[in-house]
Amino acid sequence: MRWAGADAFAAFGLTAVPGTDAFWDGLTTPRSISDGDGWTTLFLRRGPRAASIVFESWSAPVPLRRWRDTDCWYAEVRMPPRLRVTYRFVVGEEAYADPYNPAGAGGERSVAATPDAPAQPHWPLVGAGDVLPLPRVRLRWTSERLGGRRTVRVHPVGGGGPVVLLLDGDDWLYLHPATSAFDSAVASGEMPPVTLVFLPAGDRGAEFGCRPALWEAVRDELLPLVAGSGVRADPGRTVVAGQSLGGLSALYAALEFPELVSRVACQSASLWWTPGAADLPDPLGGGPVGGAIAARLRARPDLSGLRIAFDVGEHERRMLPHCALVESLTEQAGATVRVSRSASGHDRAGWRHALLRDVAWALA
Repeated sequence: MRWAGADAFAAFGLTAVPGTDAFWDGLTTPRSISDGDGWTTLFLRRGPRAASIVFESWSAPVPLRRWRDTDCWYAEVRMPPRLRVTYRFVVGEEAYADPYNPAGAGGERSVAATPDAPAQPHWPLVGAGDVLPLPRVRLRWTSERLGGRRTVRVHPVGGGGPVVLLLDGDDWLYLHPATSAFDSAVASGEMPPVTLVFLPAGDRGAEFGCRPALWEAVRDELLPLVAGSGVRADPGRTVVAGQSLGGLSALYAALEFPELVSRVACQSASLWWTPGAADLPDPLGGGPVGGAIAARLRARPDLSGLRIAFDVGEHERRMLPHCALVESLTEQAGATVRVSRSASGHDRAGWRHALLRDVAWALA
């Protein structure tokens, strides 16, 4: 980051005097300009107190600097080509979205994208103050295997069809509008009608590790509950979509419960995972490449009935060796595999386009 003069603000298309009402009126942020092999992106905030920009898994926090004695705070952030990233402003103990950015992700987050980041059709702009639509079908699931009660939302798209089980379902309900995106994708003919089942996370570390309890509960409790809800749902072509630890769990389910899960959209899966790895100082580099899943795949199970789409952010450098090994071993075991890289780090803002594309491919 460098100290910007008035000419630097003008380079971003801002010609009014910083901090004046004319400067803030109609402002949209952030703004990027090419700097040769990447982008310099200007972030702006209005307020009396110092703040930092906190990015989702891509960069260390970046402090904003005050423009002279005004209420204008700014930072110029160097970004690589092809990046979509979630961020928030943090002031003391408080975090909130960028009020000048129309692309929000819940009330405390915004989404920035470099101009060369691929478009994400079907995902509408959602402001920080917008309330996302919730599916009308709400199931109360009391699980004997997992313990406790949780609310599971169900949304038939295009009349309903194969079950698409979205792990970390609350994120796709309250941060990113998956119901609207899937509605749009089905209406455009890019995927067949589906029935979305939003599974909220409990104890992610316990449930999403390579353990059978979650998937026994899904098989014996949740899917029968969905089938009895009156919503059209075809569990015979179930797709499981998961990210991070959820992606690990989805792939584990395909390996250990093939009669239940034969189609997977697996994004930035935590394939470094082995028992106890999360407690290491450096989980991604402290254990074997590919973790427990790679060890299981080296036994060469018959995966000829599995369709699995792998995606990982191209800026997740340390994740790539884990993912590449598991992708290769899965294909060698007979699965039909699709591999892609998203223009993001470890971030749902980058995963969401792959979610639609890969669910459609899994159902092809």
